[in-house]
Amino acid sequence: MMRLRREDPRVVGSFRLHRRLGAGGMGVVYLGSDRRGQRVALKVIRPDLAEDQEFRSRFAREVSAARRIRGGCTARLVAADLEAERPWFATQYVPGPSLHDKVAEEGPLTAAQIAAIGAALSEGLVAVHEAGVVHRDLKPSNILLSPKGPRIIDFGIAWATGASTLTHVGTAVGSPGFLAPEQVRGAAVTPATDVFALGATLAYAATADSPFGHGSSEVMLYRVVHEEPHLQGVPDALAPLVRACLAKDPEDRPSTLQLSMRLKEIAAREAQGLGEVRPPTQRARTERPTGRLTEQYTEQPTERRTGGGGGAGAATPRPQGPHSGPHSRPSSPRNPGSTAGRTGGRPAPRTTGTGRRPARPDPKLMRQRLIVFVVVTLIVALGIAAAQKL
Repeated sequence: MMRLRREDPRVVGSFRLHRRLGAGGMGVVYLGSDRRGQRVALKVIRPDLAEDQEFRSRFAREVSAARRIRGGCTARLVAADLEAERPWFATQYVPGPSLHDKVAEEGPLTAAQIAAIGAALSEGLVAVHEAGVVHRDLKPSNILLSPKGPRIIDFGIAWATGASTLTHVGTAVGSPGFLAPEQVRGAAVTPATDVFALGATLAYAATADSPFGHGSSEVMLYRVVHEEPHLQGVPDALAPLVRACLAKDPEDRPSTLQLSMRLKEIAAREAQGLGEVRPPTQRARTERPTGRLTEQYTEQPTERRTGGGGGAGAATPRPQGPHSGPHSRPSSPRNPGSTAGRTGGRPAPRTTGTGRRPARPDPKLMRQRLIVFVVVTLIVALGIAAAQKL
């Protein structure tokens, strides 16, 4: 927050102004309060825009639509004066840092945090779009992380004149790196435009960088239209969904409702530490376990290929045991786990891959299984015979 400047008003409507919260392309935002002490973020429109009658008409339509927005993920519109010398509107003040400042100060968020924030934001956008409003400039600095959850602020309640996203020829409204391709081309915006911006915002939360890198506005806008986003660093659980949001064609992007449901699932799974369920991968031939059984593992495949015989393809012999000598008999290739060869004229007991003896089947259990099998077979046979008589 900054102190009020000499040229700043002290009172607007019924609100007393206390501090400057910031300034943007539309005007200056102030921290204010009403007589009951309710704090608001009050934006006063720039004088040059205030003189444009077409801008005032569009401003009135957008404010009317914003009043219809219902949802806890947006900063609620409190009041507005469309007929003032400099039009203004006031929204609920949201305490807390922006997503941009949070990531810049503390680094990328976890997958669970990103999914939870994204689910809340997409749910908020559902309410925004149902009211007939498109944000047009969703980005990390327009998302505040309040104690009650993320809040969307600074919606483009009023953009400059024109139904398209262009203010002047070749100049797009919004922030490079978070604009959708259709905005860059000057086409009409749709709810899918906000989905693209949300995907870029989630990528920023995961990497602390725009998915289209850095550069001049012209370079950034070219990348948005013609190049694929860089999603290295985005958690595996989120990367496919973020990539879908950043599709060049608006028709290929998920809806805000689909996005909300999917992100809720990911947030719940990540919060439980489950992550994505992946099929087990087959162990590669070159993989080797560690520990005492490494030598056994290296011998077994070779012995299977050579059949235990000698020659160039024979298995590498094991180190000799403490009782072995030049005339000791070689150990059996079928018993790579043994280190003492034969003992007392009897072959050493066979072992499993873990060095333990294989468990012998329980005779009692085998008999029980045989009895159950016979009984079930008799019951099935009797049932078939009875059915044939009928």
